[in-house]
Amino acid sequence: METDVSFKNIGLRGITVADTKISYIDGVRGILIYRGFRIEDLAEISSFEETAYLLLNGGLPDKEGLAAFRDALTAAGRLPDEISESFKLWPRRSDPMDIIQASVPILAMIDPELAAESREANLRKAIRVIARLPEIITTWHRMRNGLQPLPHDPKLGHAGNFLWKLTGKKPEEEMARAFEVSLILQADHAFSASTFACREVVSTRAHLYAGVTAGVGALSGILHGGSNALVMRVMFDMIDQGMTTKDIGAWVKGKLDRREKIMGMGHAVYKTTDPRAEILKGLCENVAIKTEREEWFNFLRAIETECIREFEKRGKRKIKANVDFYSGLLCAMLGIPLDIMTPVFAMAIAVGWCSHIIEEKFGDAQGKPVLYRPESKYVGHYCGQFGCTYLPIEQR
Repeated sequence: METDVSFKNIGLRGITVADTKISYIDGVRGILIYRGFRIEDLAEISSFEETAYLLLNGGLPDKEGLAAFRDALTAAGRLPDEISESFKLWPRRSDPMDIIQASVPILAMIDPELAAESREANLRKAIRVIARLPEIITTWHRMRNGLQPLPHDPKLGHAGNFLWKLTGKKPEEEMARAFEVSLILQADHAFSASTFACREVVSTRAHLYAGVTAGVGALSGILHGGSNALVMRVMFDMIDQGMTTKDIGAWVKGKLDRREKIMGMGHAVYKTTDPRAEILKGLCENVAIKTEREEWFNFLRAIETECIREFEKRGKRKIKANVDFYSGLLCAMLGIPLDIMTPVFAMAIAVGWCSHIIEEKFGDAQGKPVLYRPESKYVGHYCGQFGCTYLPIEQR
């Protein structure tokens, strides 16, 4: 016989897994808060380094604390020889997300504090992860293209150095700031799929690097971090086919008639505007003018407008753009290749991953840490009260 297959909470929707003090989302009102601070204020005023300090430590630093944190990131940023030597052996066609996922365990193996499980040791390991993920991405990209990695520029911050080391061009201050804001907006998002993966893994008392590796794997999927690059691939394909903004209405209608997903539209949590998308949209409009990429911006804005209009015609709730819709566009305008866009998301949200891992390890918000062990509902063959009768292979 078959068991009843009905199950209401598919994908853990609506299930509270744990408490957290790190970030808060109000999906109805479109609010995102890091450690009590609105994302709009952080995007306007804060730096990536300051936001990272806030998420990791629970409060904003003073001048001396921020300077020390920046110095620690710079000191930890050098890519270990074990990784750069490994790059010489890996296939050049490898997806950069796979490169990151293969590199993080190497970081673990060479970390002298791997077995140290104090809060302070985990914070130091977190700084190493945050500092070295950009180095992994830029070094791999340069080496796969037959180029030498570029040195750190002390005049540039975390965001500016990434653009310099990836593209070989010193970014204008306005461009570096736009990219920095995008990193701030993607630094944490409560219990996203990748963050949940990190926390679930370290609930077993696995080390921080094991949790980060799980996060990278979860982020790589197109329903999570991989969406930003897919948005741009679709747009570039449309433009290559000769489509203009006048064709978008029919394109959107056709996609929805066929019940096909339009990547970058809608969100599992937000029932209204994704506040991160609104900030990125404004940034993209300014960067589009500076980089003479207004065609790209107008194309994506038209897709968003037509999607909203078509959903309203069909009597459905308003579905608006999420953070992935415009983050990929910003990356493209800054010269970041398509397959580096999800790694950019990884280097940003690694701050949140490490913050959640430390919270999970030390029970900051929920008391004593507990192993994650959800229940499942068996819907396979049952064959009576005590299971099926096993027959020897000769009798089957």
